[in-house]
Amino acid sequence: MPLGFSPPLLGIDLGTANVVVNHVGKGVVINEPSVVAISANDRRIQAIGHAARDMVGRTPGSLRILRPMQDGVIADYLVTEAMLRYFVDRSCGRFRMFRPEIMVAVPTGVTTVEQRAVLDAGVAAGARRVHLIAEPLAAAIGAQVQISAPSGSMVVNIGGGTTEIAVVSLNDIVADCSASIRVGGNRIDESIRTYVKRKYNLMIGDRTAEQVKMKIASAIALDPAETMEVRGRDQVQGLPRTVTVTSDEITEAIYEPIDQIVRGVRVVLESTPPELAADIIGKGLVMTGGTSLLRNLDQLLAKETGIAVHVAETPLLCVAMGCGIGLSHHEVLEKVLVSSP
Repeated sequence: MPLGFSPPLLGIDLGTANVVVNHVGKGVVINEPSVVAISANDRRIQAIGHAARDMVGRTPGSLRILRPMQDGVIADYLVTEAMLRYFVDRSCGRFRMFRPEIMVAVPTGVTTVEQRAVLDAGVAAGARRVHLIAEPLAAAIGAQVQISAPSGSMVVNIGGGTTEIAVVSLNDIVADCSASIRVGGNRIDESIRTYVKRKYNLMIGDRTAEQVKMKIASAIALDPAETMEVRGRDQVQGLPRTVTVTSDEITEAIYEPIDQIVRGVRVVLESTPPELAADIIGKGLVMTGGTSLLRNLDQLLAKETGIAVHVAETPLLCVAMGCGIGLSHHEVLEKVLVSSP
């Protein structure tokens, strides 16, 4: 490599709902849905990211919409590789002098086979070297949590497909103090769709369910309650229909996935050694990930655990930011990373 030149460094949050790319030195350069539109006949890529997301629920028979990442891991290798190559090319330019070095965050519970799939996809997408870091560790770094000190910090990263809960200390996740739950924003959307279908006989799409979640959903009942008009297709008549739903109904609808997240946090706290638990009580826990923005979720967690809860400043970007910082200080984290040859 010529003297004075270095490869681009990319921190990538390859999430179930969104792909966020942090180009070290430039900041976040990509923040798009991890959605791909392909031809039904020959599986050729037609659109990726926002363009594919706009087609959801509106595609003709010749197109299929895929989410190649499911529950934080690769569900469709070839489509994931194409999506990753597209975002790497956009971040660094297709005609670049050097291949980038990338760090990708993965859930704590992934198998070695799933890790290998991410490493191979990264190399096939054009990276000279790929490093994997545990999602909660990357989220903690991105949220500016002090992880190098001999003191416990707790991070709850709630994404689209998984909720990652971990206690970190001395640049690593504390043994037996982590959990990866296959519950996130997508499960909450699904619960809203199911509730509206069961109560109102109304079929609504993913986009509508997400809009309901963002506008009136709350982990704790609101006072006064809020309302929203929801449009969909009547199951009985088969015709378009509009109903009005309340925030209290949506709080009831999303109770189960929210309760699973709360129980996961409690389980990790119960397995935390006393000294580290004392540190966490003093500092509080940090929430990251896009779903941590769900209204009053921080208040519910604080009420159920008795610990102060802080939502990171930019929760959706924390994992990608942490990957970029981790790549810049690779030598400090070398023992906890999984890297390609």
